[in-house]
Amino acid sequence: MKPHHIRNVLFTREQIQDRVQALNNEISEQYAGGNLLLLGVLRGSFIFLADLVRGFARHNLHPQIDFITLASYGSATESSGTIRIVHDTGENLHGADVLIVDDILDSGRTLAFAKNLFLQRGAHSVRTCVLLDKKARRAVDMEADYVGFSIGNEFVVGYGLDYDNSGAAFG
Repeated sequence: MKPHHIRNVLFTREQIQDRVQALNNEISEQYAGGNLLLLGVLRGSFIFLADLVRGFARHNLHPQIDFITLASYGSATESSGTIRIVHDTGENLHGADVLIVDDILDSGRTLAFAKNLFLQRGAHSVRTCVLLDKKARRAVDMEADYVGFSIGNEFVVGYGLDYDNSGAAFG
């Protein structure tokens, strides 16, 4: 792996914490008393999803949690356009309200694939929550229901976002 040098910080720790808390409030209001299943897209979503989950208890929301690993990048920084299921969820999705949590909505192919897959498997509803939205890179018609921040066409790391399965996290 080639080393990448961070050129600038897009969002401070405090900005991220504030936005995650606001998303937590929005999601908790939407799903109060529901049959919520959070499905994190690994690997980039794990810290974001963990921070979302930590805040749900104060809203008395206790979702089921599982993960799915989807791949379209490999070792590249550009999507191949083909989505592969590397690790599938073991949860029964029939009748569940599914919230897919991912790090970045880029081309839209991965989230569109996951959303369609879970609806085909009988989910009652499927919504999406992303930390970052790169609208300039959209290749398919896909918009997230919950968005942390919109960003330009930049390569980003940090807060668990990974490059070639190598995390770049901060505490």
